Amino acid sequence: MLWRALSEDLPGPKWAGLFAEYWPDYKRWWLKEGDSARPTYLECRRALVDHMPEMLPLYEDLCDLAGGGDQAARFLSFYCPPPYLSGCSQAIWPGKEPVMVRNYDYSPNAFDCLLLRTGWQGRQVMGTSDGLWGLVDGMNDAGLSISLTFGGRRVVGSGFGVPLILRYVLQTCKTAEQAGQVLARVPTHMSYNVTVLDAKRKYLTAMMSPDRPTVITHAAVATNHQENVEWISHARFTATVERERYLLQRLRLHRDPEEKFVGAFLRPPLYSTAFHAGFGTLYTAVYRPRLGEMEIRWPGTTWPQSFGQFQEGGRHVQIPGAA
Repeated sequence: MLWRALSEDLPGPKWAGLFAEYWPDYKRWWLKEGDSARPTYLECRRALVDHMPEMLPLYEDLCDLAGGGDQAARFLSFYCPPPYLSGCSQAIWPGKEPVMVRNYDYSPNAFDCLLLRTGWQGRQVMGTSDGLWGLVDGMNDAGLSISLTFGGRRVVGSGFGVPLILRYVLQTCKTAEQAGQVLARVPTHMSYNVTVLDAKRKYLTAMMSPDRPTVITHAAVATNHQENVEWISHARFTATVERERYLLQRLRLHRDPEEKFVGAFLRPPLYSTAFHAGFGTLYTAVYRPRLGEMEIRWPGTTWPQSFGQFQEGGRHVQIPGAA
């Protein structure tokens, strides 16, 4: 699998090139239920105006770079996209220098394989791309980091794909408290658990759903259920309860040192190779937001990045179990 890292301070030719490359595949996915199943451009724009008005100038710039087409603009709004499922585990290690660690479990055939550092709207942000401006995890130069897991519920509603919500948080927030306020009010189209950690060592996890109010918790661990298991077969397949218990034991009973705690994400029960059944672990991300540092890990390989020394380029990595 080829991973790339790209850096661009303002929306420009690098991002436009990425969109031209990725759009054919994204367009097929976005249209899989038919064009009429997706909201109109006016509906998408109105949703952004209502819920993320600070993002509108950036959204319009990206739409222009994408060619100004109707379907591309609707896709880039992330409003009411097709449903999709993932796994994932995430946790906060609360040591002297707190760390956010996560595994992203998904299909390798529906993944950007892209680390993106941007300076859009005067805010430095870097993280793992989804949909070419959304993020599945990331951090900003204010020392705020963020990550998502699927919430383990079938319900689909009117709201945004959560990767854009993560981007919005990092573009506009500096603290966990501010992030919690955003996560409590912006609607999501499916259920997700979003964990944030800030420079003052404050953290929270928001349990978001399209059909009920967001629950803000002080949980340091999130897997693929919310307050209770609601989709039993998915929970059994993903071992969400077992993974949650394992992480809580590492934090509460064993008090693992940082490197041992991070290393546990690269081994079962957290690490999955079940790509034949839908999705496995594509990478482990480690964020040190107070230091402005992150790394992507795979078994035997580490790719460090930071705001001070973000290195563009590519890496071929072998992912156990992935074709």
